[in-house]
Amino acid sequence: MMAARSPASNDTRGFGPINYVKITIFGFALAALWNSLHSIVLPLRLLDFVAEAEKNTYLGYISAAGLLLAMVTQPIAGAFSDRSGLRWGRRRPYILGGAAVAVLLISGIGFAADYVTVFAIYCLLQVSCNVAQAPYQGFIPDLVPADRRGLASGVKSLLEIVGGVSLVRLIALFMEHYSTGGGAHWLWLSLGILAAILLGTMLATVLTVRERPAAGGSRQPLLPTLYQSFRIDVRANRAFIWFLVSRLLVLMAFAILQRFALYFIRDVVGIASPAAVTGDLLIVVGICMLAAVYPAGRLSDRTGRRPIAIFSGLFGALGIAVLFLADSYGVVILAGGILGIASGAFLSTGWALATDLVASGEEARYLGLANLAGTGGSALVLLTVGRLIDLFNTYDPNLGYSVMLLICFIYFVVGSLLLLKVTDWSQLK
Repeated sequence: MMAARSPASNDTRGFGPINYVKITIFGFALAALWNSLHSIVLPLRLLDFVAEAEKNTYLGYISAAGLLLAMVTQPIAGAFSDRSGLRWGRRRPYILGGAAVAVLLISGIGFAADYVTVFAIYCLLQVSCNVAQAPYQGFIPDLVPADRRGLASGVKSLLEIVGGVSLVRLIALFMEHYSTGGGAHWLWLSLGILAAILLGTMLATVLTVRERPAAGGSRQPLLPTLYQSFRIDVRANRAFIWFLVSRLLVLMAFAILQRFALYFIRDVVGIASPAAVTGDLLIVVGICMLAAVYPAGRLSDRTGRRPIAIFSGLFGALGIAVLFLADSYGVVILAGGILGIASGAFLSTGWALATDLVASGEEARYLGLANLAGTGGSALVLLTVGRLIDLFNTYDPNLGYSVMLLICFIYFVVGSLLLLKVTDWSQLK
């Protein structure tokens, strides 16, 4: 049995091409921020504070803590947003407040003098960004006609991919100078660019998006809203539950690869400039994601979400198989291209599938729960995988990275096959 469907009309009048950009541009900045922090800035910044032999462990700890906070924050912020009766709208006030605090917190990564301080600032940054992100995700089911949500999800993923790769090579260049003793100004330049982009897209969103009046929206008491934030009627939403489990596994694989890519390239492939190569890898991943995400979103409107999502997960497993053979720059880039196509198709069709399954009137909360599957699962895995890598590396050099790749391969395959249990509602219109 399916949850109540969103009542968005199929009437496309008044929703032109520019509106797809208006409701998704904030995702550009969030992707730029997290991709740069997780792949480049944090791995190199932590080397200022932790021992070489424990770098994966401590990176796993900080990543896991932040994602656990994101897991809790998104559904709560989404639930409050869904029930908000603010005159400005249900979504924009939260985007404004959360992003404004995040801009201030970004500078704290540069000011930090020890691991504990970086840890605390990163956690607060996760909370503030997710207060903004959960309501932002409600724009598609709120405003987009039902038969165009695949296209809207494709545009959302497209902008997130562009955001994730457009700055990463520049940030990698700056941080490479920082890591080789070039001075703290390279770190500050990197953080300043990320903060400016977050601020600019937040202002563009709150000033240009026009929300529909909330139907029956009203301020709700704190405790009932908190209780409802994580509640799902399992019997009525079986398809959504299977979707969450599948999304959890596939996104855990992507999260592991992103967090530990720089250390993998440095230790296993043996490249002398790991930050620069990680930047190149992420650019290739991004280009391949761009090539896949928009066609996948459009195709899912015609042929269904599920077949494309299943294919993308299995294609990701192929990318892992290539990484097992990585012994040069070229093989790493080839694997990145495969994983980029898989990621682009999965993000686009997966998000469209999520918008099909959300319950009417609770779109932001359910989409927050959809992200919970990725962030919560990724947090739990990162908490252990970093330690596993360092542990197995003590028995045999780089054995830990082989264990990491095996875990990712299993997650891709099992996560893809679980989608067979999800009813593809886009094909039952």
